[in-house]
Amino acid sequence: MTLEYPVLRRSTATDFAAWLDAARTTGAVALIDKAEDWTSFDCVAKLRGLVKVKKVGHAGTLDPLATGLLVLCFGKATKDISQIQDADKAYDVTVRLGATTATDDRGAAEEASANVEAVDADRIVAELATFVGTIVQTPPAFAAIRHGGRRQYDLAREGKAFTPRERTVHVHGIDNVSIAWPDVSFTVRCGKGTYIRSIARDLGASLGCGGYVWSLRRTLIAPYHVDDALTIEEVQELVKALQTS
Repeated sequence: MTLEYPVLRRSTATDFAAWLDAARTTGAVALIDKAEDWTSFDCVAKLRGLVKVKKVGHAGTLDPLATGLLVLCFGKATKDISQIQDADKAYDVTVRLGATTATDDRGAAEEASANVEAVDADRIVAELATFVGTIVQTPPAFAAIRHGGRRQYDLAREGKAFTPRERTVHVHGIDNVSIAWPDVSFTVRCGKGTYIRSIARDLGASLGCGGYVWSLRRTLIAPYHVDDALTIEEVQELVKALQTS
């Protein structure tokens, strides 16, 4: 995937003035390293105000507790958001075993499983391997996808009964596995629509001990990498420097 728009990234930040002009006219893309506790919409709203472009969208939601690469499109570039959303992605994740949460991450109260003992590392690695390939997932109840025309997380917060629809996704690989009970850390390389929280939940279920995402960082939306992304604060400094030059 190659988009024909200027991309604001660490390696092109010295040309910020030219990028800003494109964002306001012909369209542009920005690579943002999202901080924890920011929603994806928070980032969109902040950059919309900084750049002074009304039409801004993000190419793939990150949960508030997740960090890492968020690709924003400005102006005419928003028409190509789907191309970015369809790209392969990579995540660094830590799963905490031995408990569950309502949100499948540490954003909700932990419910410890009864009489849990540490699971053998070889068994954990073997179970992780079953998630590689084409798999069927049930998205978390607290998810941004729509169910009956409404966001699932709104239905879940209201206590409405619904059954998330299964989806078929592709996991290209699970690598760099590190185990220090009760935490399991690894890298997931996957196709579009893959829920890492579902992998954490289902891994815990298959091991019989429960599991949820403790930390999650998106490192790649092919071909863009988080190492080349800027923080919101760094973009603010670029805008400030341009205004005072």
